[in-house]
Amino acid sequence: MTPVTYSPNVPLRDPAFAPDPLRIDGLPAPQGGAFVSASEPKTAAALAPAEVAGRFVAARRAAVSIADFPGPIPADMAAGYAIQEAAIGLWPDRVAGWKVGRIPLELQVSLRAERVMGPVFAANVVRAGAQPTPVFAIPGGFAAVEAEYIYRMGEDATPGKTDWTSADALALVEEELVGVEFAGSPLATINILGPRVVAADFGNNAGLILGKTIPDWRARTDDWPPCESFVDGKLVGRGAPSSLPGGPAASLAFLMNAVAARGRPLKRGQLVTTGAASGIHDIEAGQTARIAFGDLDEIFCIAQQARPAGVQGDTRHGDGDKSG
Repeated sequence: MTPVTYSPNVPLRDPAFAPDPLRIDGLPAPQGGAFVSASEPKTAAALAPAEVAGRFVAARRAAVSIADFPGPIPADMAAGYAIQEAAIGLWPDRVAGWKVGRIPLELQVSLRAERVMGPVFAANVVRAGAQPTPVFAIPGGFAAVEAEYIYRMGEDATPGKTDWTSADALALVEEELVGVEFAGSPLATINILGPRVVAADFGNNAGLILGKTIPDWRARTDDWPPCESFVDGKLVGRGAPSSLPGGPAASLAFLMNAVAARGRPLKRGQLVTTGAASGIHDIEAGQTARIAFGDLDEIFCIAQQARPAGVQGDTRHGDGDKSG
């Protein structure tokens, strides 16, 4: 399949950016590469998915950046996920859940997809505490924080079932929480290169911070709690559950169908983080972030320089969330 190309002068939405984040007067365009230009795949020697996956995994574990995508851009989303599957097999940790991001409207027809997904590994899941949670940014790579609404599964999904609706999916959920996704990659241009590349590198996920449970979440009909994101004290984005098309439950249903098709049906205790409700907000080592969810919760983060796996002092967030 020949990759679809686009005019470099046409701005395209970031693949995980909420469709219509609330406008904040006086703020610049949303951060995190929210407006990107899709580029044609560069001429490069074809590499097997396992080789591309190996380069991404090695770069993440060594905490070093990658100057460009290793090889030609994946031809379609399936090719991106083939690389992701190979990388999951190489990563020395279990999948504790999945992240979902939105593919911009401009690309959905050509890519035959509305959303993109990636694994969240157990060691990268932590509970928010009173002190800022460290997030580890690879020097020269990509790093951002995102306000998220997160589901924890209470039952195993039926293997092979690929026709989940939002209502069906919610019936298997144990709780809904607020939290923060740490988006991170050794490839600084991951979002500029687009959803096929995002899919290839773990969906651009590098961690998940869990906040408080939303009270009476199953019975709620209001658009609560809202979210606001701040970096170094500056308001950079606002959102709410309705910022995600179809709400968080639509992301959950997508994810359940997609992972079932990959032979990875959701299991009890796994987490699904449903999309960047306030936008994607770049963060660099030394910067702090505060993500507020109305009067329910506030989560504080501090970005630190990532260190190679196994180096003393680098825990890749911690020992994982113990509650699931």
